[in-house]
Amino acid sequence: MNVAIIGLGYVGLPLALQFARSGVRVLGFDVDAKKVSALNTGHSYIKHIAATEIKKLVGTSKFSASTDFSLLEAADGILICVPTPLKKGRTPDLSFVLQTGKSIARHLQRGQVVVLESTTYPGTTENELRAVLERGSGLRAGLDFHLAFSPEREDPANPQSRVATIPKIIGGYTPACLAAAEKIYRPAIRTLVPVANCRTAEAAKLLENIFRSVNIALVNELKGVYAALDSDIWDVIAAAKTKPFGFMPFYPGPGLGGHCIPIDPFYLAWRARQVGQETRFVELAGEINTAMPQRVVQRVSAALKSQKKSVRDARVLVLGLAYKANVDDDRESPSYRLLDLLKQRGAKVDYYDPHVPVIRPTREHPHWAGTKSVKWNRQTIGAFDVIVIATAHAAVNYQQLGDWSRLIVDTRNVMSAVPQPVAKVWKA
Repeated sequence: MNVAIIGLGYVGLPLALQFARSGVRVLGFDVDAKKVSALNTGHSYIKHIAATEIKKLVGTSKFSASTDFSLLEAADGILICVPTPLKKGRTPDLSFVLQTGKSIARHLQRGQVVVLESTTYPGTTENELRAVLERGSGLRAGLDFHLAFSPEREDPANPQSRVATIPKIIGGYTPACLAAAEKIYRPAIRTLVPVANCRTAEAAKLLENIFRSVNIALVNELKGVYAALDSDIWDVIAAAKTKPFGFMPFYPGPGLGGHCIPIDPFYLAWRARQVGQETRFVELAGEINTAMPQRVVQRVSAALKSQKKSVRDARVLVLGLAYKANVDDDRESPSYRLLDLLKQRGAKVDYYDPHVPVIRPTREHPHWAGTKSVKWNRQTIGAFDVIVIATAHAAVNYQQLGDWSRLIVDTRNVMSAVPQPVAKVWKA
């Protein structure tokens, strides 16, 4: 079996390597020639993916990468793992999916299986993507080629999470399309979860992420309420999670990051409006989470004011640029919003992240590209007026942070484990 995977980022690359480990010949595609070159020489550009694993699979000829889409013609299955961001007005941006569809259509062969893995609203696969594929190839989905949707499920930096063991939802455009897609995934994924159609699979992925968004919004809102009632939300959660049934702990933070949870609620909200439905609860959760960086900046202002300083001209260090602990993934990270807001208020801002030494160019924050992480030493850290802990990386020595700093605003409750820090610690 030959499988082609388009988009070799945080989703596509782990999936490609899992297929290759399973004995399937994988050809990865990406428009970034630098990524393709790195992979073909056995190098990794994602922190939690070992270069040794890539080199081993390249060496066995089970995995290679290319920018030449004409090579798609030899594939049995073509899996699409490209971004689905939001436009400025929080409407879905399917441009990457549709452009990829046009590229596939030029080389689509009878009998091939095309599967979209990118998170999107129900109806995308059988409507927008199908139309692009059929128009560009002259072939018909369900008759000449197979079409399906199978949402990605990635949990970076979780050592217990493996692509092979995460159950895989699959929805086909027709029953035959479902069967063909299952055949593609079966060698690599232990548990397949077939569902009624593409729409069900698309909706299930949105539900998974909206569930997290709504519950994180709940604790983010309660954090302020309980603080006003002189109760610590972290203590409250610790007590509540001792209940062995009917409760699942979620934790507050400076906002949401990653490519799914901050975006997916708005995909559903947009699509719901197209069919005359409201998603007030879902949209409210999105608004609460989006507002969290502003609340953190207000807390920073209060902390500085307690030391007779203001945000203007203060030296502020944002600790953690990645959206999640122990990864180098900075997509949609609330740390960027914190940097922007603090700079707008006149602060002199820097960041420290052991996993992101230099900020790479991004669509959303091009003005920060090339900015380097500060060095980790007493002289550097001690020169800041306040440290804002945005991401709780395990690689950070928080005892040193507490001893070297004067003032800390902690959005992750990580300083509660540090005995007697010299710095004054404010929770946010």
